Amino acid sequence: MNTTTSSQEAAWTPRTWRDYVALQQPEWPDGDAHEAALEQLSSLPPLVFAGEARELTERLADVAAGRAFLLQAGDCAESFDTSADSIRDRLRVILQMAVVLTYYTGVPVVKVGRIAGQFAKPRSSDTETVDGVELPSFRGHIVNDIGFTAGERTADPNRLLTAYNRAAATLNLLRAFTKGGYADLARVHQWNREFVAASPAGQRYEAIAGEIERAVQFMSACGISSETLTDLRQVDFYTSHEALLLDYEEALTRRDSLTGDWVDCSAHMLWIGERTRQLDGAHVEFLRGVANPLGCKVGPTATTDDVLALCETLNPTRTPGRLTLVTRMGATKVVDQLPPLLLAVADAGHPVVWVCDPMHGNTFTADDGRKTRHFEDVLAEVSGFFAAHRFADTHPGGVHLELTGDDVTECLGGGAEVATADLGSRYETMCDPRLNGSQSVDLAFRVAELLRNGTH
Repeated sequence: MNTTTSSQEAAWTPRTWRDYVALQQPEWPDGDAHEAALEQLSSLPPLVFAGEARELTERLADVAAGRAFLLQAGDCAESFDTSADSIRDRLRVILQMAVVLTYYTGVPVVKVGRIAGQFAKPRSSDTETVDGVELPSFRGHIVNDIGFTAGERTADPNRLLTAYNRAAATLNLLRAFTKGGYADLARVHQWNREFVAASPAGQRYEAIAGEIERAVQFMSACGISSETLTDLRQVDFYTSHEALLLDYEEALTRRDSLTGDWVDCSAHMLWIGERTRQLDGAHVEFLRGVANPLGCKVGPTATTDDVLALCETLNPTRTPGRLTLVTRMGATKVVDQLPPLLLAVADAGHPVVWVCDPMHGNTFTADDGRKTRHFEDVLAEVSGFFAAHRFADTHPGGVHLELTGDDVTECLGGGAEVATADLGSRYETMCDPRLNGSQSVDLAFRVAELLRNGTH
């Protein structure tokens, strides 16, 4: 087997997680309807294919070795109501960021979306109270609705099937865009929408787009065009989400007909959250047995023993590209707390991909009561992440971001300055604040500069 020893394979099945404590699982009032939905899910075609997951593992092995960079980005919590235009615009921002990173550094960028499955959200409390009324917390559209009525907050198992169908439709659209010409490098100017083009980052991007366009024209004059060179016209784009609802993930787990491995076919890559990474918990138990590339969030409370044990459990064979550790320390803690983890993992010989999530450790409540993040804090954590790797002589493998292509005002700062007074104008997130298109492209330039300055 590719990722598990034969003894582990004998002990593990897609159902063994049920013998462990599973945190962050909703209460389904109608057990029969829940079982019927899971049975139907088990009979549906896979959303992604085992060969694509193996391919992503190979790409991530290059990231672990310092030969590529991972850009993992997308919505904090996807909505069932997301339009095709919004999906396209999210993809466009990720493509723009990848172009900036590749152009400035010459390093291939592995593109992984938080998309086509990021429907569930962990919560700090099972309930919330508004005006004296206590109801179940909103756990994402795969479970219940964000509206605050008893009916809307009741967990509905039919939403599991809706999530599958929405993910399938989103994947279909992404494949059409990434393989059907939208990602053609000859279109780099057309990716720049007005609100991005009007920002300082957008103007810098326009300059790059002009240079790329001239290079493409030169190659075309030499007889090399996007019609003859597929890599100029198409991009490989992979999906990922937090594997939070384990019964949903189990229902979409299939045998790989080529290798015999179990593969979670809900996404190419799955990750374990900071709240569910317990070594004796159900999430670690489930994901240790699937052959997908895995991620695990690592926050400021993680010890070297915790991280080494996770590496041994999730990647005992030390397969390069199998395990990505996504650090979310906070801007003020990353420089001090990350280096010991980097050194311990390197000394133990684990070939992990190290990725920075600069979003979750830097959330605060603004004066108007809305959750937000400041662009400068996000940038500070990324800079600290690179500094920690420079100290440990390890590879800063990538960034993990919550963003949207929509012109929202949810995070403060950035080149097109968003002030606290602006938050209310276009604050649209269902959960956490996201970078908008302008801020995302701005961050890509800052990350590219860190990479180019010899820290990779």
